[in-house]
Amino acid sequence: MSAVIKLLTAMLNSFKDLIPIILVVGFFEIFILQQAPENLGSILVGLVFIVLGLTFFVFGLEMGLFPIGESLAEALARKGSVFWLVIFSFSLGFGTTLAEPALTAVANEAAKVAAESGAIKDNQESLDEYAMGLRLTVAISVGLAILLGVMRILKGWPIHYIIIGGYILVMTLTAFAPPSIIGIAYDSGGVTTSTITVPLVTALGVGLATVIKGRNPMLDGFGLIAFASLTPMIFVMIYGMIFL
Repeated sequence: MSAVIKLLTAMLNSFKDLIPIILVVGFFEIFILQQAPENLGSILVGLVFIVLGLTFFVFGLEMGLFPIGESLAEALARKGSVFWLVIFSFSLGFGTTLAEPALTAVANEAAKVAAESGAIKDNQESLDEYAMGLRLTVAISVGLAILLGVMRILKGWPIHYIIIGGYILVMTLTAFAPPSIIGIAYDSGGVTTSTITVPLVTALGVGLATVIKGRNPMLDGFGLIAFASLTPMIFVMIYGMIFL
């Protein structure tokens, strides 16, 4: 019964989260455009599906991904094996990023635009190679970012120095990277931190900071997402400088 109550509560919270969007769209449709939305029935059905999807997604995070990430991080930290912790952190960042639907969509769209502009051949093989190359580049960069974030937690390095240095490198590379790749590189930093990556990576950081002596989960457990957003911009611009 408690699980049902939690599910209904999550559904109500999902609906509350959608209310601002509904109000904004409704205001512009009624008061600015002064028209009723086309296919109102389909829109309402779609909103129901969105509420259900958000509900099950959030519920699944709380039941599955967060506990898995925290328990694995805690177990590896207690085992005291830095080697396996480093391997796990890289693999987690790489695997979750490669599976990100948002990254797949951006990579496929970037491949189409690159073909239209003449940067690559306009055939399916070239499109697939470009998109996969972009996805692998971003996935490797996020894997290294999570590895760096884990080492920061273990060693107690200040996060702001790493972030400042990273953005200085981003600005430097922007001056030399092909203009056609800069926008894609900047967008890559955002799409990597999406539905799959964020929950597991956050759980990993909090789990590690909870177990390691002298670390504060609030101060040291967060920040891995910042690394995961930063490194793709660097790696994608380098990718463009090499292959474009």
